[in-house]
Amino acid sequence: MNLTVDGRQVFAYSAAHQLDAARPTVVFLHGAGLDHSWFGLQSRYFGYHGRNVLALDLPGHGRSEGPPFASIEAAADWVPKVLDGFGLGKAALVGHSMGSLIALECAARHPARVERIALIGVAYPMKVSEAFLDAARRNEQEAFDMSTIWGHAAQVPLGANPNPGMWLYGDTLARLARLAPGVLHNDLKACNDYAAGLQSAARVKCPALLLLGRLDVMTPPKAAAPLAQSIAGSRTVLIGSSGHSLMAEAPDAVLDALIEFLA
Repeated sequence: MNLTVDGRQVFAYSAAHQLDAARPTVVFLHGAGLDHSWFGLQSRYFGYHGRNVLALDLPGHGRSEGPPFASIEAAADWVPKVLDGFGLGKAALVGHSMGSLIALECAARHPARVERIALIGVAYPMKVSEAFLDAARRNEQEAFDMSTIWGHAAQVPLGANPNPGMWLYGDTLARLARLAPGVLHNDLKACNDYAAGLQSAARVKCPALLLLGRLDVMTPPKAAAPLAQSIAGSRTVLIGSSGHSLMAEAPDAVLDALIEFLA
């Protein structure tokens, strides 16, 4: 589905279902340099089980027009505009990595529009090494390699994809290769610069789930502890077999956790 927000075209995957304002809504927010398809299994399931689904391509990603947002706060303020554009009220937000920070900030800034948040592969602060930022700034292949290797558990190159015939490294690299120059650096810098995490977490009043990969080296579980402690009543689920790319590395476990949380 396509929508114009602030003069820019936005694409949202809706699981091929018409939206109905009377049904509950789930919004999926992807991570740095990625797109809506990162939530392929999870978004499709909820779309076929009674919910409105908006798996968004953030501006400058996938099929959505750029430029990308330079800050987490700007992206968080954009999400309610998308809901307004589709004629929807409140929504549950499911965010991965950068998207998890957007979901957190949106829940803090727009509590009337957010029913609950699921933060996948989250950490705070979400700092990015200078070498990674510099390679991304120069749009070098090295930056895409860093994002891909660090973004998966170590067993992934050994054929650990749960989907037969698919290659997780190749899938991620293909997405990154489609980006306009500078988009990955923009996203990484937005995560690195985000400084309001703990204050915003303390303002979150809706139910919150932190879904973490035990083998995650990009946002290790211990780095999510400050957020978990700051969000009142939050719950943490640790997936032992996954690295940072949980939706692809452990798709069924992620889906099961989301089904329970959103029930």
